Amino acid sequence: MGETTTRTAPHGGGSNTGPGGSRTGQRLSGLAVALGLVLFLGAFGWGAVVYRPYTVPTSSMSPTIDAGARVLAQRVDGGEVRRGDVVVFTDKTWVTNAPVVKRVVAIGGDTVACCTDGKLTVNGKQIDEPYLPKGSLAEITDFPTVTVPKGRLFLLGDERQGSLDSTAHLADAAQGTVSRDAVTSRVDAVVWPMDGMLKRPTGFEALGTLSEPGPLRIMVAMIVVGAALILGGAAYGPVAKRLGGRRSGTRTEPAGAR
Repeated sequence: MGETTTRTAPHGGGSNTGPGGSRTGQRLSGLAVALGLVLFLGAFGWGAVVYRPYTVPTSSMSPTIDAGARVLAQRVDGGEVRRGDVVVFTDKTWVTNAPVVKRVVAIGGDTVACCTDGKLTVNGKQIDEPYLPKGSLAEITDFPTVTVPKGRLFLLGDERQGSLDSTAHLADAAQGTVSRDAVTSRVDAVVWPMDGMLKRPTGFEALGTLSEPGPLRIMVAMIVVGAALILGGAAYGPVAKRLGGRRSGTRTEPAGAR
């Protein structure tokens, strides 16, 4: 009598393979997930330390920042503020118990006036302000030359027609200027709606160094890379299992009588 036997084809993997892929692949996927979590959570933690969110309630900074827009402002010391910065500050002579968002156009020691050929002048230099509403003048009315005291700032809104800024406080003892110490942060980006990073105020470059953007772009890159590593690492096991199952299906074949 012949006998029938069944032979099973090998699964094709070595001692380092399994249903979830090779041990090396599993280790690398685990490292990818761990690194991804560090980058992802680290970026959010870093952001919570460096940035503060604000909602701008008025249109005084339009079109740079529209009414109701959500911004991220980098925590800075008042001594770090430079011309052209959009800053958040508190001053009880302006608004009680509420932060104010305006653009710094002159710092201590500067002389500022308006208008010459429709433009703001700082230290006698006409300032190009591309962030103003298209076709608008630097001010709706002229104001006399103001010499900014040391340690203080002269600030304007980008929507000059409706902004209650330094020009609305020229009769005050400080001629509308605000102490550097009143500044709590510098606006880096508009995050809702997603207008992105503020454009650099290049019109002030001839007067001195501009502020560098904060680390927001680096944080966003960390979040994107971290998320990709987490998703890629987590997907390795299921993908390897599926591909391995296709390659190593069990084959049975009858052995003829011998």
